[in-house]
Amino acid sequence: MRDKLKIVFAGTPDIAKTVLEKLIIEKFQIDLVLTQPDRPAGRGMKLTPSPVKELAIENGIEVFQPIKFRNNPEAIQKIKDLQPDIMVVVAYGLILPQELLDIPKLGCVNIHVSLLPKWRGAAPIQRALLAGDSKTGVTIMQMDAGLDTGDILLVEEVDINAHDTSQTLHDKLAKSGATKIVEYLHNYKTITPIKQDDNQATYAEKLLKNEGLINWSESAELIERKIRGYNPFPGMYAYLDGKLYKFWQSTWYYDNTPIKNYNSGEIIKADIDGLHIACGCNSVLVIKEIQEASSKRKPIDVFLQGKDNLIGQVFVSELVSE
Repeated sequence: MRDKLKIVFAGTPDIAKTVLEKLIIEKFQIDLVLTQPDRPAGRGMKLTPSPVKELAIENGIEVFQPIKFRNNPEAIQKIKDLQPDIMVVVAYGLILPQELLDIPKLGCVNIHVSLLPKWRGAAPIQRALLAGDSKTGVTIMQMDAGLDTGDILLVEEVDINAHDTSQTLHDKLAKSGATKIVEYLHNYKTITPIKQDDNQATYAEKLLKNEGLINWSESAELIERKIRGYNPFPGMYAYLDGKLYKFWQSTWYYDNTPIKNYNSGEIIKADIDGLHIACGCNSVLVIKEIQEASSKRKPIDVFLQGKDNLIGQVFVSELVSE
């Protein structure tokens, strides 16, 4: 019979909810859930609990929402009083000081959605897609004071296919992470930590909203990767006739005939197969799903209804005021 671990779980968004749900189903003892404070959300900017908080409350688990742990002795003491065996951390969003990491008997373990030491940092899913990686994965890691620098405990690789977006890859990695943390909690006594090779480390910088602005002089291949990598946030966008458009699904090809006479961003063809837009390197981006500002996403055949004058118009990367 395995030990009954006293677990503190720390996480905030949907990926953490998937992991917490798996732990609940597997009947692990979750003594406390840490999640970020409720945030304004939606059009009414109403204070909204995190997905993790909602799930914890549904299952009668105590929730604690400190603003920070650094220089917060009351919050630290609350964890000390609980005397947990281990803390499981998934996309929590708060810095955990060494004082907190040292409290659980088995330390704190993090589910990181990359193959460490590659893509340490805030946005590993998106950066893997943008880089054109063919695979990523989940690393169960012993946390230390560094940024995703702790010892590796378990790893599972996940393939990235040609149609993956950040959302679809997120969902695959969430399931993988949930499975691997259960495996670790069942077998932690037999697992040997492995040091990371810092010389192989790469960093996944936090996403910025302006990264979604399309540079049409780039190749269509790169723009298509960005459309998938920035789906759902921040979304790739450009302007046409003073209106903002977001692009959610696309393909691309190289034009065998020179297209030097076209401007980058120029619409060269529009039919039910897509909106063909000239890009750098003699390449063409074919938009399959588009969203006009203040409207819903539309497949291209629906978007083109009633639009007969698109050929020759040019998408631009900035809003030009008249």
